[in-house]
Amino acid sequence: MSTPSVEPVLLPAKRRLAQLAMLAFAVVIVMFAYANVGLAIDKQIPAGMLTYGLGLGGLMLAAYFVLAKFAPWADPLILPLVTLVNGLGLVVIYRLEAAGMGGASASTQLLWTAIGVVMFSATLIVLRDHRALQRLTYTAGAVGLALLIAPMLPFIGKEINGARIWIKIGGFTLQPAEFTKLALVVFFAGYLVAKRDVLALAGRRLLFIDLPRARDLGPILIVWGFSLGVLILQKDLGSSLLIFGTFIAMLYIATQRTSWVLIGILLFVGGAILAGMVFDHVHARFEVFLDPANKELYDRELGGSFQLMQGLFGMGQGGVLGAGLGQGHPDLIPLAFSDFIFAATGEELGLTGLMALLMVYALLVERGLRTSIAARDPFSKLLAGGLSFILAWQVFIIVGGVTNLIPLTGLVTPFMSQGGSALLANWILIALLVRMSDAARKPPPQAIQDEGMTQVFQR
Repeated sequence: MSTPSVEPVLLPAKRRLAQLAMLAFAVVIVMFAYANVGLAIDKQIPAGMLTYGLGLGGLMLAAYFVLAKFAPWADPLILPLVTLVNGLGLVVIYRLEAAGMGGASASTQLLWTAIGVVMFSATLIVLRDHRALQRLTYTAGAVGLALLIAPMLPFIGKEINGARIWIKIGGFTLQPAEFTKLALVVFFAGYLVAKRDVLALAGRRLLFIDLPRARDLGPILIVWGFSLGVLILQKDLGSSLLIFGTFIAMLYIATQRTSWVLIGILLFVGGAILAGMVFDHVHARFEVFLDPANKELYDRELGGSFQLMQGLFGMGQGGVLGAGLGQGHPDLIPLAFSDFIFAATGEELGLTGLMALLMVYALLVERGLRTSIAARDPFSKLLAGGLSFILAWQVFIIVGGVTNLIPLTGLVTPFMSQGGSALLANWILIALLVRMSDAARKPPPQAIQDEGMTQVFQR
């Protein structure tokens, strides 16, 4: 008599041991890079290497224990991948600090990393079931909208480097757009789950594409209007592109209609061109993008191409293999520790190092998308897909801007660039993905029981 087949289940203990080994390997890579910087600059191991190593290792070990207890079935690759990228960011910031670049502070970034790990842990502990967020759909939308317009308010709104994207409360400065993206993704996921059947209906057919009905264009036009408002009023091309692109991607995931993507591209490109013709600060961005080597633009004090060209020169100097950690001149790139940390990394690690870094990001996005595919309910699929897309889209926008593939934006490289707002928001994003991964990968109770009984009989 044949026995019913049960799909083998990898118990959490085995998965967690593999994750711990990968986590230790990620920390070792970071410490090796840290030592390399010290040997290149001072011909000796950095004096603070033990402090940074124990600090980073201790933080990630704490995150590991929280994950093992509160999300034991989560994807084991996510945390080690984030640890590697976050750690390499600390190394590059330390290297720039050692070169005397003002504003670069590895110790401050390590402190923000610690707070980020606390936020990661708190999210996993408090949010036991991510599906509870669906009940907060419109609350999340209201919070996202409030955060979006907060920099425009008097007294707390603050303009830095020509962009009004900051708020200052007491002695703390915060970039609310980083948290806006999380709230809006929750809102988009809940809204599209409720309205996807209506939005998926086809209207007239044009060539090979089924266009949506005119009455269903309201949501995309509203989000388009808000994204243009961010571009025009806050002078923030990055957040504008991030918000609208995320909505279009989630709309496509929900409806499977290519027409929404084409309409979204036409709306944003048309709106950006129109804004470039009307508003000087938008026009200046396009000028630099089209002709960064122009001497007049290069010498322009504010909004010129000097920063962009310095980044391109640095990456060109790095070549294929790079100058080596601690042996280049990334400190010549303005804001190399934040907006242009990708270019600074390219000078010392070369094209090979940048490709490896992008591969790590690609793996992280792939794990998120795999979570989306494995999710068992529509809200989880949309939320995981939207969060994964945000991460991929942000990397594309910053890398495209630094390499002059697209106009330069004010976004930063996730987990690498110095700054608290982006780092905290991205750690919360990872916590949400981990929580959904745990729910998606956890086998049915019967399968766990059968596997446990099998092990008992084998003993």
